Amino acid sequence: MNFIETMSPATILTLITVAITIWAFNDRRIVEKLIMSPYAVVHKKQWWRVITHAFIHANWTHLIFNMIALWSFGVAVGNYFSMVTGMPQAQFYLMYFGAIIFSSIPDLKKRNNPNYLSLGASGGVSAVIFAAIFFNPWSLIYVFFLPCPGIVFGVLYLLYCSYMSKQGGNDNINHDAHFYGSIFGFIYPLLLEPSLWQYFIHQLTHPTF
Repeated sequence: MNFIETMSPATILTLITVAITIWAFNDRRIVEKLIMSPYAVVHKKQWWRVITHAFIHANWTHLIFNMIALWSFGVAVGNYFSMVTGMPQAQFYLMYFGAIIFSSIPDLKKRNNPNYLSLGASGGVSAVIFAAIFFNPWSLIYVFFLPCPGIVFGVLYLLYCSYMSKQGGNDNINHDAHFYGSIFGFIYPLLLEPSLWQYFIHQLTHPTF
């Protein structure tokens, strides 16, 4: 078994994303080729952008926040998957990239706007966070260093994303990607094993503090 095979999917995705983003920081042409452009996807058939936009970020803050979340929650989710499927690594990748694609669907409504662009791994990262919440809803998530139960954070997060999306996205954040990625991540374990719903309900009704 080589070194790469011993690394978790979350670690591999983090390293690849950091490397490509830093490359893109130094070469604007990379951004132009990989960024999500609904206009280019639909009218120029550049379908790869639906996935490749997740490997580039707007700035260091954007990159660091997403990668810390991906790695920290991703390791836990990988361990949870190992308990419910015989292919935990494959299922992690399917969830992550499935969430990126799913969370990009709302962007396609803007296919006639050549100026609309989006980038970042937020759809996939949100899925990882919400998969972790599914398996351990009362685990604490630290928001600006303040502890918050995962299930409480999840509900507030979805409400916030929905509200901000309706405001028109004037803050240059793709709130739809966050919202739909989160929903995908929460549902994905049930696609693997529907009986996990009973597990979630049990965890939810038996909080551990």
